[in-house]
Amino acid sequence: MTTTLECEVTREQADQMTQSPITPALIRSEITDDQICVVTFDRPDSAANIFDRGALEQLHQQLDSIAADSRVRGIIFASGKKSIFITGADLHSISKCDDPRELEALIHLGQTVFDRIAGLRVPTIAAIHGACVGGGYELCLACNYRIATFDKATKIGLPETQLGILPAWGGSTRLPRLIGLPKALDVILGGKTLAPKQALKLGMVDELVHREYLLDYARSVLLKSNTKLMRRKVPLMVRLSNTRIAARLISKKVQPQLHKKTRGHYPALPKALEVVTEGITRSFPGSLELERRAIVELAQSSTARNLVRVFFLQERAKKLTVGVDTGKTPVRHVAVIGAGVMGAGIAQWSAAREIQVLLRDVNPEQVGKGMSSIAKLLQEGVKRRVFTPVEARAAMDRVVPMAADVPLRKVDIIIEAAVEKMDLKKQIFRRLDELAGLKTILATNTSALSVSELAAATLRPERVVGIHFFNPVHRMQLVEVVVGKQTSPEVVSRAVRFVQQLGKLPVVVNDSPGFLVNRILMPYLIEAGHLFENGASVENIDESMLEFGMPMGPLRLIDEVGVDVSNHVAETISAHFSPRLRTPSVLGSMLNDGLLGRKSSRGYYLHDKKSRGTDVNPHVDKYQKGTSAAALSRDELRSRMVFLMINEAARCLEEGVVSEPADVDFGMIMGTGFAPFRGGPLRFADEVGIPQIAEEMYKLAHKGEAQFAPCRLLELMAARQEKFYAATRI
Repeated sequence: MTTTLECEVTREQADQMTQSPITPALIRSEITDDQICVVTFDRPDSAANIFDRGALEQLHQQLDSIAADSRVRGIIFASGKKSIFITGADLHSISKCDDPRELEALIHLGQTVFDRIAGLRVPTIAAIHGACVGGGYELCLACNYRIATFDKATKIGLPETQLGILPAWGGSTRLPRLIGLPKALDVILGGKTLAPKQALKLGMVDELVHREYLLDYARSVLLKSNTKLMRRKVPLMVRLSNTRIAARLISKKVQPQLHKKTRGHYPALPKALEVVTEGITRSFPGSLELERRAIVELAQSSTARNLVRVFFLQERAKKLTVGVDTGKTPVRHVAVIGAGVMGAGIAQWSAAREIQVLLRDVNPEQVGKGMSSIAKLLQEGVKRRVFTPVEARAAMDRVVPMAADVPLRKVDIIIEAAVEKMDLKKQIFRRLDELAGLKTILATNTSALSVSELAAATLRPERVVGIHFFNPVHRMQLVEVVVGKQTSPEVVSRAVRFVQQLGKLPVVVNDSPGFLVNRILMPYLIEAGHLFENGASVENIDESMLEFGMPMGPLRLIDEVGVDVSNHVAETISAHFSPRLRTPSVLGSMLNDGLLGRKSSRGYYLHDKKSRGTDVNPHVDKYQKGTSAAALSRDELRSRMVFLMINEAARCLEEGVVSEPADVDFGMIMGTGFAPFRGGPLRFADEVGIPQIAEEMYKLAHKGEAQFAPCRLLELMAARQEKFYAATRI
């Protein structure tokens, strides 16, 4: 529903706001001997600077003082934090605004304060070091000049559309006027956060300097070019791209592209396109009004609330502490046992984060292949500007290949990444138990086998834990930390900190077949296989889930993971939950015929250079055995697959695999790409209504399909009209 509100914050009202007592001080300013005022953002007891109402009001006060001081020749905005400039608006404030008028007042206050910066009588420079995103970069846009550091910590951008909203403190208005409409739309619609050199190339910043010279250089620019900074001309190409005709043509071209990309699920993107292209042809105040009204409308949507909630869950995982906190000594040495795809991926990721890695495999040829894979991953990182060539070489030097047993007493963590065979893994763990030091953690990267059973093969099962990375390691953020029956709290705590040290996001789960993500994912993939066997087309099965918001359909996912891997995990999990789960025979048949998916260029789809996985394999229909699913609509296909994910997710909660619904939803979003805007399977169940879902599942179960019988927890919640997230907004 679109809400149109009028909310004007007058100067008198703003002054009243700034007169309220505000503690502690979030911003300080000082005037240098050469009359340059340095305004420093430095929120106490926090690693980050954010803009909440208090910060905006304090900035408003600072501007009053500066404007009244005739000595000031120029202003530099800087940060007192080590690696953060300003990370943007306080999302908690936005998410808790139940009254749209309250939110619009907050947005208007920010616009008013930033307008004051843009209208100051003296030139202003943003001296950017560290993360400068969202409202932080919008402040920079209000300045006359922007200087950033080369430092890796410096990131610049406007990621708001990834949160279901848009830049509304002038970002949607000022950025296109600075760099031109096409470039601005690329940044805003993409929700992009850029490295310093990329931001410089786009014109989002004016110069780059080394961190140690940032403030001195900013002062020298102000002193040398005091008046020129305020009279900078708009480049010709920017003026040409910002005409009414150009805006209409761009909007007409981009609209269908956005719809194809989002399938209408992310309203912030078309709304941002509308605001930016219409705003460029309006007066400055008129464009700000468009921003204000748009963000109020978007912030009320379930999409924005769910996306903001996902952001909070990510932040929670970054700060998660579990078990006994034994200090924060970082991991220095890791041994990876198994140089296959996963082992090489774990080794590369660890080495790139300045950890010494021993890559061990009994097969010398496999060790060589693993080292080649690591080199390739690092080279790709250089191409994508993730690493510099020097950093890539240094990471490669940290990996020591080994095809023979060596003492591992000084290794902090050993990660086993061998093939998924329990007997082989037990043999490996017995040997690792002998080679490792007393404090060395023994971890397994298994995706489905019992961590507790593996631990029982050792003399010290309390130090065995699961650290399950997802494939590909360099792209997947989630890592499951799997707690065995005898895993000590100290080991769990150290494992979680190690995952965080790697820049990954941990979710702690108790040992159970398939753990969390694969446990919930496999019934979904298994049902997709049965639907295909019974006559549903590949296109309808996959399109039904793409329409739901999944990043790819289930059959395409099986191809990407590998038919062999999918079949193995399905059989492992089905063996524990038979007869409720039954591996579809199509996977075994395809496996026998050499159809492994992408790795063999054939599966449900063709993966040759010509089709690139977009064309269905014309010969795959021979594996269909029935017709009972042939007439099902895409809605019916989708409901069956989603119901099974919800049911299994509820079972994981019921059985204590994880401790709370947020863990389930976080794991599925980060581990499988479950439609983020839907908030995860349990949040989605709340929004649809658990009684309605249970009723539909009963109908399917009564037709003889036992897998749809709701678990006990769903039955009770449906009867009591309960929700997984009772009375919560986030």
